[in-house]
Amino acid sequence: MTEAESPPDKTTVNIRMTETFLEDIDATWEEQGFNSRSEFIRFVLRDALKHPEFNRADLRAMLTSEAEIREGRTHGSDDVKADYGLGDTPRDSDE
Repeated sequence: MTEAESPPDKTTVNIRMTETFLEDIDATWEEQGFNSRSEFIRFVLRDALKHPEFNRADLRAMLTSEAEIREGRTHGSDDVKADYGLGDTPRDSDE
């Protein structure tokens, strides 16, 4: 490998976090099949830089939705239509 092709030097960065947060990170990188905690954190940071359009509120909403789906707290469109008496009524444009 030539000097131009060699990987960039890496720098160690120290961050502080609670043990609980670190446990969540460890469980997540292992569940998602990353080889290490560092690989996972680099991926997450790189993704955040490439996709800045997602803000904390958007991510929280997605996580909440995912949790509701997993816990069976969501409703299909047919259930919602039935709850609100919408059934199969024709739309204004269909008349």
